[in-house]
Amino acid sequence: MHKIIFPEANNDYIKEAAIRLNMICEPILVESSVQDAAVKILDGEADAMIAGIDYSSRDVILATRDVIGIAEGRKTFSSLFVAKFPNGQRIIISDGATCKNPTSEQLADIIELANDAAAKILDDQPRLAVLSFSTFGSGGKDPSMEKTAEAIALIRERRPDILVDGEMQLDAAVNPRVGEKKAAAHGGSEVAGHANVLIVPDINSGNILYKSIEQFAGATVAGPILLGFAKPVSDLSRGSTVEDIVLTAESLLKLI
Repeated sequence: MHKIIFPEANNDYIKEAAIRLNMICEPILVESSVQDAAVKILDGEADAMIAGIDYSSRDVILATRDVIGIAEGRKTFSSLFVAKFPNGQRIIISDGATCKNPTSEQLADIIELANDAAAKILDDQPRLAVLSFSTFGSGGKDPSMEKTAEAIALIRERRPDILVDGEMQLDAAVNPRVGEKKAAAHGGSEVAGHANVLIVPDINSGNILYKSIEQFAGATVAGPILLGFAKPVSDLSRGSTVEDIVLTAESLLKLI
């Protein structure tokens, strides 16, 4: 059974979540720094770490970067959120927690990292939509749209197996009627209207999007789960509930 270390053992939400997780993993509750917990992962005492309900995101991300390190062959690290709606539907949002304003090269890396994680977390094939205020050029020319186009071109050359399209507005990404109508002038799209992975243009839009889904749609949200590191780590929001922590652990276990 995989072991997940929680370095915030005195938090009541962590304690309750650990009880609920006993059937699917072995929670290790310690009251320590995130750096010390990260060392235990390197030493083989744990397989993954969940922290951040009391520690800041900066604390968790820096400890992960400096102690655990970037995964071999990677130069960009990012994150994703898993949103589970009351009807059971799940979508992934990336990156809303680490890369503030990615370059086209970084955005391509984010797309690749999100796709590979989503393939393990979701039951369906990942269909990635790169979000914007515009859909397939409808908003005119803008540097953000050029960056998206460059990123998609890069990732299609590097990973033609990834099903990604954009730029597109949120409704065009997830609503079949809207997506198919707007994609028709573009020559059609396998993603538009059917996206289950939403790639945001920057950290501001990602953070706002996931919190809007959480607060207004009643979704349970896992993460952010950090991507691109040598070992699986999640940096919880300090507003996380017990349900959020449990979903985070369930999602993180699929990445071990």
